[in-house]
Amino acid sequence: MCYKFRTMFVRADTGVHREHFSKLIETNAPMAKIDGQRDSRLIPFGWILRATGLDELPQLFNVLKGEMSIVGPRPCIPYECEKYLPWQMERFGAVPGLTGLWQVSGKNRTTFEEMMHLDIEYVRTRSWWLDLRIIAMTMPAVLIQFFETRRQRRGATSLRARFATDASAVQRT
Repeated sequence: MCYKFRTMFVRADTGVHREHFSKLIETNAPMAKIDGQRDSRLIPFGWILRATGLDELPQLFNVLKGEMSIVGPRPCIPYECEKYLPWQMERFGAVPGLTGLWQVSGKNRTTFEEMMHLDIEYVRTRSWWLDLRIIAMTMPAVLIQFFETRRQRRGATSLRARFATDASAVQRT
């Protein structure tokens, strides 16, 4: 069990994420988060916690308990693991981490397959130097993710406003 701050409403539909994850695997499209599209399951300002990674701060308890590391592949949800191919299981060759090679290598711009390759590369080549490099790259990666999510959310708002304006114009004609 990984500790996290709650960013979604209680009893939020997990099927949305399952479907999104399945599509990401099938299409091998960039792993954009649902958060950028104004996910209605998020509590107010939950997107900020998620975009900055602050929702995962309680996982420091997992690190202290020896269940996680600072650096390593991110833990996955059991239903995600069920979709993995045999070669992708190699990513479990390292203790899960708060940050990792995938997170600092473009995260939401990489595909599922690229994520797997980055996690496996980390498992095969891990060292103190690589961990220090990843830790140093984490804060800039988090800032980039935050600003990209904010930009996407603003874009989603302006698209919605434009659609509403277009829809009202159609109704008047």
